[in-house]
Amino acid sequence: MLIIDNVNVYYGKLHALKGISLRVGEGEIVSLIGANGAGKTTVLRAVSGILAPRSGKILFKGKDISGLPPHKVARQGIAHVPEGRGVFANMTVRENLDMGACTRRPGREVDESLDRVFSRFPRMAERAAQLAGTLSGGEQQMLAIGRAMMANPSMMLLDEPSMGLSPLLVEEIFHMITEVNRAGATILLVEQNASMAFSISRRAYVLETGSIVIKGDTDDLRNDPGVQSAYLGDL
Repeated sequence: MLIIDNVNVYYGKLHALKGISLRVGEGEIVSLIGANGAGKTTVLRAVSGILAPRSGKILFKGKDISGLPPHKVARQGIAHVPEGRGVFANMTVRENLDMGACTRRPGREVDESLDRVFSRFPRMAERAAQLAGTLSGGEQQMLAIGRAMMANPSMMLLDEPSMGLSPLLVEEIFHMITEVNRAGATILLVEQNASMAFSISRRAYVLETGSIVIKGDTDDLRNDPGVQSAYLGDL
C-alpha cells in the first residue's frame, strides 16, 4: 500500500532523512522505532505532505504522492494522528470529530463513521459537548484517533500514541489501535515504547540519525541483541 523509496528530507541544511526506504502492505501494522531525534516523526510528516522530500518517491496505492500538500494526501485516504494528539482544545469533542470528516461530504456515511467512533470510544460519546482541552491525556488520544477514523482512511499514521500515558492507558490505547486495524485501516506506527509496538505489529524498522539500520519481523527483532539492549531493556 505504501512504498517509501530512497527518500531524502531536509530541514534547511540539516539532512533529516538519508535515503530511507520502507514498505507497508495492505492490512499491516508496521512499526518504526528509534530514539528521540532519529527522524521517525519526519517520516510521517513526509508521507502526509507536511514536509516535501528533496529526492526519492513516496507511493501510495501505486500513485506518486511525493510533495503533495496535506489536504490532497488526506483525500487519497491517509489520516495522520500527530505527536502530542493535536486536538483543537477550544472546540468540543463533537466539533473535533466533525473536523476529521472535512474531506468527506456530509451525509449517511459520515453519520455512520461517527457512530463507529462513538461505539469504539464510548467516552467520546459521553463527552461530545465537552471542550477537548479539558479531557485527560488518554481521552485526548482517543479523540485524536477517533478524529482520524472520521475520514474513513485506508491508512493511518500514528505518532507516539503512548506518550505521556500511564501503563494501563497505554494498553487500552494499543488495544484500540488493533481494533482499528481489524476494522480495515493499515497502520504505520511511530513509537518509542518498542515493547508495545512489537506486541501489535509483525514487522518493524529501526531508525537512527535519519537512516534505517535494522528491519525485519518483530519476532526476530525482539531477539536481536542490539535491539534488546537499545530499545527493549531486559525483555
